[in-house]
Amino acid sequence: MSTPINLNRFRKEKARAKKKALADHNAVTFGRTKAEKEVIKLQQEKQKRDLDNHELDE
Repeated sequence: MSTPINLNRFRKEKARAKKKALADHNAVTFGRTKAEKEVIKLQQEKQKRDLDNHELDE
């Protein structure tokens, strides 16, 4: 006889593999590199500084 298969384990492993595949796909589609994140952060900081410098003093 062959060894018994735990169906719950098989089902959970299949679900994990599916989630990992979806996560990998989303990382490629929506992910940004560290350099891109840094550029965006610097741009936002510059915009905030420029806006703050244009405020009128009362």
